[in-house]
Amino acid sequence: MAKLELMQPKSELEDLMNQALDEAREARASGEVPVGAVIVDATGRIIARAQNRREREDNPLLHAEVIAIQAAAAVVGSWNLSECTLIVTLEPCVMCAGAILQSRISQVAFGAWDEKAGAAGSVHDLLRDRRLPHKVEVVSGILAEESSDLLHEFFLERRN
Repeated sequence: MAKLELMQPKSELEDLMNQALDEAREARASGEVPVGAVIVDATGRIIARAQNRREREDNPLLHAEVIAIQAAAAVVGSWNLSECTLIVTLEPCVMCAGAILQSRISQVAFGAWDEKAGAAGSVHDLLRDRRLPHKVEVVSGILAEESSDLLHEFFLERRN
């Protein structure tokens, strides 16, 4: 089975990011930080979708990426997701980058940069660290403005 090509037309990545943004909007509606994620298999079929649930479940581990990875592993029947691509609205943090590396996800596409805690190129770049045995292909900026606007609106409302 061939990997989903990230060199595919931008519109295909944008379609997948729109699915992740739908998850992020649902998270926002429930009071969560609006981050959403989807995982696709090698054929491009969505096998997992998730949103942050940290606030709802009082669990610091429940970032969208981690929840999506757990769901995808259940669908695939293995911890090894090397034939999968993760699409997420916000640059993964260190914890999520670790989960991505441990699950062997081969590709990550994200929307907004996280200049405070990002681990895919802004603050850290764990996903492409040459010292680690597994490297991840990373594509940034997919519907970045939409992803960023959703987060900014959420935190603006929260401050007010």
